[in-house]
Amino acid sequence: MDLTLLYRGPLASCDYDCPYCPFAKRRDSPEQLRTDRECLERFAGWAADQTGDRLSVLFTPWGEGLVRSWYRRTLTELSRLPHIRRVAIQTNLSCRTDWLADADLDTLALWCTYHPGQTPYDRFLAKCRDLARRGVRFSVGIVGLPEHLPHARRLRADLPEHVYLWVNAAEGHTYDDASAAPWTALDPLFPYSRHPHASAGLPCRTGESVVSVDGDGTVRRCHFVRAELGNLYDGSYRTALRPRPCPLAVCDCHIGYVHLETLPLYDVFAGGVLERVPARMPVMRPV
Repeated sequence: MDLTLLYRGPLASCDYDCPYCPFAKRRDSPEQLRTDRECLERFAGWAADQTGDRLSVLFTPWGEGLVRSWYRRTLTELSRLPHIRRVAIQTNLSCRTDWLADADLDTLALWCTYHPGQTPYDRFLAKCRDLARRGVRFSVGIVGLPEHLPHARRLRADLPEHVYLWVNAAEGHTYDDASAAPWTALDPLFPYSRHPHASAGLPCRTGESVVSVDGDGTVRRCHFVRAELGNLYDGSYRTALRPRPCPLAVCDCHIGYVHLETLPLYDVFAGGVLERVPARMPVMRPV
């Protein structure tokens, strides 16, 4: 079986204080961190044992995972397993990068986000260039707030040409054609993020070949639909895997709507769906 898993454990602490994030500067207690580590190690052990399946894994922690040794170790170890097709994580890239020397870079990838005001620009850019030198597959993105536009333009100019810069529509922010145009000039795929996608009753790969898993092993079709399909560790989720339409009115998050069968994004991101790396760099057009 080919299966993609979106794993989100209890970790909620982050070293950044982004005003648009509800988990900014949240601190997990030592006990919460121990629980997160135990949950992640249990999940990694399960994934390692599934040698009869082909797995792809995206870690989507509420907090920042790569500042924790257990996330770096888990990505490294899973990347070396032959039945793991891809292992990736969403990160603010505040961690060091030398740990990547031990990973299989044919399997591991990073989804990186730049948060202006949270880290010096030159430090973030240096880490991106280091990833490129190491041959790491990665994308870089930014939230499309008006005050972020000059930062995004600078980043696009300074990043290696082969690195895709994506733009996420800011939550609660609307874009008319004029305000969307400069973001689309930077990221020609921004129109997919600009508006929520009507999804009610439409076919989606989640619940069939893509599932969400929490720290207890509870399996859901995706992060945004709370109905449970079973548990990862007792195998009960397997009998629930089947095609099913989306029960929600709209889907407005990339990690959700990328799996909608009515959108062409599996072709756009062929080979890089989890790390948000397109098969071909989209053509930029100046405005």
